[in-house]
Amino acid sequence: MNIYVGNLSRDVTEEELRQAFEAFGQVTSVNIIKDKYSGQPRGFGFVEMATKAEGQAAIDGLKGKLLKERTLDVSEARPRTEGRKSSGPYGDRRSGGFGGGGRRRGY
Repeated sequence: MNIYVGNLSRDVTEEELRQAFEAFGQVTSVNIIKDKYSGQPRGFGFVEMATKAEGQAAIDGLKGKLLKERTLDVSEARPRTEGRKSSGPYGDRRSGGFGGGGRRRGY
């Protein structure tokens, strides 16, 4: 079972997260998401548990608990979607297309 873990402190390591979840069963993987440019943690990650029962026990046991002075947001991860899709031939602002943006200057 894949589990989303949000509201992580930037100080939490993958090993510390693994230890918190191992109290509820076998952890198969831990991945704290990092910013691709700065390399800094983004405050959330994913933990893969061996079985759905162990995963649900971890969710029930850790949701709302403190880890490094932050209250964890723990839930079953939603499946990934296929990349971003634009709504039209030129994209839109939500997809990072040619939407313009920025401040308007009164020239």
